[in-house]
Amino acid sequence: MKKFRFGQAAVYVVLGLALIPVLFPIYYGFVGAVMGPGDLATYPPALVPHELYWQNITDVFRSVPLGRFYVNSAVQAGAITVAQIVTSILAAYAFAFLRLPAKAATFALFLATLMVPWEAIIIPNYLAISGWGLARGGLTYLGLVLPFLASAFGTFLLRQAFLQFPTELRDAAVIDGCGHWRLLWRVIVPLSKPSIAAVGVYVFLSAWNQYFWPLILIRDSEYQTLQIGISQLNDAEAAQPGLVLAGVALSLLPTLAVVLFGQRYIVRGLTAGALR
Repeated sequence: MKKFRFGQAAVYVVLGLALIPVLFPIYYGFVGAVMGPGDLATYPPALVPHELYWQNITDVFRSVPLGRFYVNSAVQAGAITVAQIVTSILAAYAFAFLRLPAKAATFALFLATLMVPWEAIIIPNYLAISGWGLARGGLTYLGLVLPFLASAFGTFLLRQAFLQFPTELRDAAVIDGCGHWRLLWRVIVPLSKPSIAAVGVYVFLSAWNQYFWPLILIRDSEYQTLQIGISQLNDAEAAQPGLVLAGVALSLLPTLAVVLFGQRYIVRGLTAGALR
């Protein structure tokens, strides 16, 4: 039996206490979704429902076209994720292996875009997208995706992962007749799946939770994303907090599933380029 260590136990206690304010909003979102009006109206608020009140969830589907909102968000988040994975892979390979003039300065300038706040460029993006007519009809999907086709963060993460490959492995592939394209897709990409998956999970979560850009761009209610659509529950049924919590809980399900199934790839991908 391992010797009890007070310091180690104290660390676990502190981490457990710090975890409470992180998990409590998620817990109460799901618990509140199945609470009746009586439980939600009590003071202090009830932390456990006295009985399960499933009508909140059914009322969400009656109040808003939740299925349509799910489809819109899935199309937006899926397209952004695929686009950023492809562009990040190509850019990372170029910065890692190709001989380019002023490559270090170009890469530093590329990373500098991470320091530009989104609020500083949202107006030029909106003027450009709306000026091209991408804010109405089916073209709204293209307007939602177009400003997010590339990411400096994904490129940086994959470049660091690509730099971990032994020089001998690349030399052997070149001797076997691999060009840049074949080396990338037949050797580099298959061996970089954890890092690519980490980028994909991060991008999907960011795209799925977007609120401000869809809010100002979408003009047709048919193309509203889930985050915008569930806000209608608060406007239409302000006296029913259980309805709002049910909508929030339903919107969280895809992100929780992605985090639970992709967390090992996130950890492996983010630590892949930590040491050289």
